Amino acid sequence: MSITGICAATVVVGAVGIFVGLFLGAAGIKFKVETDEREEAVLNALPGNNCGGCGYAGCSGLAAAIVKGEAAVNACPVGGDPVGKKIASIMGVEAESTVRRTAYVACQGNCDRAKADYDYSGAQDCRLMSFVPAGGPKSCRSGCLGFGTCAKVCPFGAIHVEKGVAVVDREACKACGKCVEACPQHLISLIPYDAKLAVACSSADKGPVTMKACETGCIGCGICVKSCPAQAISVTDFHAAIDQEKCTGCGTCAEKCPKKAIVTL
Repeated sequence: MSITGICAATVVVGAVGIFVGLFLGAAGIKFKVETDEREEAVLNALPGNNCGGCGYAGCSGLAAAIVKGEAAVNACPVGGDPVGKKIASIMGVEAESTVRRTAYVACQGNCDRAKADYDYSGAQDCRLMSFVPAGGPKSCRSGCLGFGTCAKVCPFGAIHVEKGVAVVDREACKACGKCVEACPQHLISLIPYDAKLAVACSSADKGPVTMKACETGCIGCGICVKSCPAQAISVTDFHAAIDQEKCTGCGTCAEKCPKKAIVTL
């Protein structure tokens, strides 16, 4: 190839490069997506766990929603009040108070209290119990299956299994709700961290059936309802429930419960 050809090729390549550069630069300016500086500030204020407990796909999703006004500034359950106040300052609004919550497992039917129909040695996953006889080895069809599926999904290591029943470390729990979603028995709920009392049973069976399956199951006798001075307890389908907003934490219900199905937290 002659020197003339080489020079021509160099010029052509250079010209094409310049054209492409100018084109991309212009396209970048024209199609630039404007981002609110507050979004990055909010994202940096969030804890970064990306647990999804806020209902959005990670912290970036929540940050975008907050800036758009689609989510509250205190929507992060992990960050709680401190993070909520920081984000409120960024957004220039007043922070609402956040009620700290914690996961609670409504069952105390461990190996010593709950009866078993057979020995089981298969897969250790609560979600697979629907494929085994009677939905699992425990006689109680409503109780904790004890295979720790909730513990496996907890990003904070706040749940462990003791004697066949899941137990929540209230201090470590961030109320992200992962365990609530994972429990096939629907035993786990988020309750106020300051709650003093809770019903440690989810059975809706009649009293005689519950007593055959577990020593500490709620039999729906209604003694707790009659003894509660704040009228904070009700019984539906043979199962007691506490209205935490009305409960004063006096402990009378726990003292009167003949099956000790109501516990002090």
